[in-house]
Amino acid sequence: MELADKAVGFLLSMISLSIFTYYTFWVIILPFVESDHFIHRYFLPQEYAILIPVFAGLGLLSFLCVFIGYVMLKSKKKSS
Repeated sequence: MELADKAVGFLLSMISLSIFTYYTFWVIILPFVESDHFIHRYFLPQEYAILIPVFAGLGLLSFLCVFIGYVMLKSKKKSS
């Protein structure tokens, strides 16, 4: 199982590095490239650079709140 864990870890690291590189290029470098350059075809509009992380954060925060509430209710029933 150790080899499978290493493969999954490597895959997750590569996905994270790819997303980080894409987002960094999109947010930091792309605004300085002329708007008619062909590279702009591979990126979403700049508005999404803020909207996507905000909605992802809200989704994560919502999931975390529901999970904590569920655990608190479950532990309250157990102690009663």
